[in-house]
Amino acid sequence: MSDALLSVRNLTIDYIGAETDFRAVDDVSFDVAPGEVFGLAGESGCGKSTIAFAVSRLHGPPALIRKGSEIRLAGRDVLGLDKRALADFRWREVAMVFQSAMNSLNPVLRIEEQFYDVLRTHTGCTRKEARDRTAEMLTLVDIRPERMRDYPHQFSGGMRQRIVIAICMALDPKLVVMDEPTTALDVVVQREILQRIDELRRQRGFSVLFITHDLGLMVQFCDRIGVMLSGRMVEQGPSEAIFRTPRHDYTKRLWASFPSLKGGVLG
Repeated sequence: MSDALLSVRNLTIDYIGAETDFRAVDDVSFDVAPGEVFGLAGESGCGKSTIAFAVSRLHGPPALIRKGSEIRLAGRDVLGLDKRALADFRWREVAMVFQSAMNSLNPVLRIEEQFYDVLRTHTGCTRKEARDRTAEMLTLVDIRPERMRDYPHQFSGGMRQRIVIAICMALDPKLVVMDEPTTALDVVVQREILQRIDELRRQRGFSVLFITHDLGLMVQFCDRIGVMLSGRMVEQGPSEAIFRTPRHDYTKRLWASFPSLKGGVLG
């Protein structure tokens, strides 16, 4: 894809062990277009999150990206960034929403302080400017601005996840990586959050790399999907095609694992 925002080519990642290495990602290639939602689906341990961490350069020992791998964001060589360039790259160019919001939010700091930390580090803004930006971003995710003085434990799980999304949006990144962002939430809250993300994407023009094991949820949210199996990309295509006419046997088995709504008689 010549106009891709994110381009991943021949990505190979090993986890180095004392005696043997484990290949978590094996020669994976895919693109994400500007404004597109691209999904990575597959069972636990298939390499989805390892890819997400590599795109954000959050991987560390014992993870090792092998030579020949390439990750480019807006034409920029992500794997070649030095420490200073990498600090500027994160949040401004790519932001990441993790599975558990409480692991992303500091429990002893007010929400206002957590926004200020990101904004001050990357923009050098004053506290008042940060407070104004915090109010703007909280409003975007349907949280009253005055609640910026509250602590994370004073919010529900869905609200905490929306706060994390708001922090990610604060510097208008080009790409937002979402690694199982709604797994711990009930289906009603899942839908509300994904609808809000989609609205924000359309308003602000960012792309999304969406990672989950829930293929049914992914088909509703993503433009295109890549299916992972044992570290390899076995199939990718438009969501409708992955749903209606899956080609790979593993993708067909994933769909077959969904229980029928009609059900049957137990016993």
